[in-house]
Amino acid sequence: MSGLAELASTALACTRCPLAGGRTTVVFGEGEPHAGLMVVGEGPGREEDLQGRPFVGRSGQLLDRLLAEEAGLERAEVYIANVVKCRPPDNRDPLPEEIAACRPFLDRQVALIAPRVVLTLGRFATQVLLDTTEGITRLRGRTYPFGAGGAVIVPTFHPAAALRGGGAVVAQMRADFVRARQALTSPRPPAGTTAPSGPPPATQGSLLSGSQGR
Repeated sequence: MSGLAELASTALACTRCPLAGGRTTVVFGEGEPHAGLMVVGEGPGREEDLQGRPFVGRSGQLLDRLLAEEAGLERAEVYIANVVKCRPPDNRDPLPEEIAACRPFLDRQVALIAPRVVLTLGRFATQVLLDTTEGITRLRGRTYPFGAGGAVIVPTFHPAAALRGGGAVVAQMRADFVRARQALTSPRPPAGTTAPSGPPPATQGSLLSGSQGR
């Protein structure tokens, strides 16, 4: 826990990018420090910026419900973080330089928590961790090997996209949360091997191209 606490203290004083000038507070992340499931979103919204906690608005309510109903987990049993720790103005998409400035914090969080499954919410989080420009609609529905320890990434839509898109998007998210639960309970591959997945993302490069499903 001390490692995460020290990292959070560093993040709270961060001025690596212009987002620091407009924030109310840094939204570092919260949850079980040894969680098997880590949830990674894009960045804080208005409520998150005010409260200093990730996913506390309507998107957070949907996230909590899907975790409980489809993954069998309470919020306190997982770890929740974002790619960028400060709110972009007017909830715009994070810029590449902002993502790059915050990336060391996310990488260190993943290393310290060492989750079995990383559930990425939306296009940006998925593109960052899979290093791809492929859209979330094409990426979701599969698992992808992540790191050398047998962990996997399970991409899904951002809850905000589900709130806009209605029941069809929520149904797809439910399937992805079930997929995360299954990956969480499946045996880890032996050391030196990778978990099975669908076809790897075909395109790599700029994080600004992509598609729907923030």
